[in-house]
Amino acid sequence: MDTPELLRTHRLVPVVVLDDAASAEPLADALATGGLPIAEVTFRTPAAAEAIARMAAHGGVTVGAGTVTTPDQVDAAVRAGARFVVSPGFSAAVVRRCQEHGIFVLPGASTATEVMTALEAGVTVLKFFPAGSSGGAAAVSALSAPFRQVSFVPTGGIDADSAADYLALPSVLAVGGSWMVPRAAIAAGEFGRVADLVAASVAAVAR
Repeated sequence: MDTPELLRTHRLVPVVVLDDAASAEPLADALATGGLPIAEVTFRTPAAAEAIARMAAHGGVTVGAGTVTTPDQVDAAVRAGARFVVSPGFSAAVVRRCQEHGIFVLPGASTATEVMTALEAGVTVLKFFPAGSSGGAAAVSALSAPFRQVSFVPTGGIDADSAADYLALPSVLAVGGSWMVPRAAIAAGEFGRVADLVAASVAAVAR
C-alpha cells in the first residue's frame, strides 16, 4: 500500500516527538495495538533518526520522518528506513531530494501561492500547516475550491474534538496530530495509556 492510500485508509497520522530512541519499539507496539500502524517521527530531537530506524525494523508500523527541512535530513531519513517525508513548508530542494530517492513527500502549504508552487513541482498531496492558526477547516475548504486536484493532510493545532471537522472535507485524506501520542506519556513509559488514546482516536474516526 502506498503512502497516500495508507493515509486514506487510516485517516490519522500520529505526530511523534521521541526524546529517547529506546521508546521507539514500545511505541510501535502501542500504535499497532491501538489500531493505527503509521507514525510521523519528527526531526525535533537528536534521537529522531535512530528512533525511525528502530520503528522501521519493528515491522508493524509504517514510519515516516517529520519536520524535515533540509536535503541532508531527507538523506538521513531514507538511511533510517523512513517510508515518507513530511516538511512544515515547501522547499524545492527537499522535494527534489525526495523525488531523487523515490520517497513520498508531504510538504507544507497554507496559501494559494504555496499550493501553486507545489503543483509546479509535481506535488498534489500537501500538509496544510499550521492548520489551527491558518483558518482551520474553513480555510482548507476554501483552498480546495480552485485546486480540486489537491489533497490535504491538515496538521497543527488539531485535537480529538476538531479532527472530525477536517475529515468531513472530501479533499482531506487524513489529519496529523499528537493528542494520541503525548510526549510526556511516552517519556514516562506510559505505553498502555498511549495505546488506549490511539484506540479511542481510531474509534472516533470510524464513527
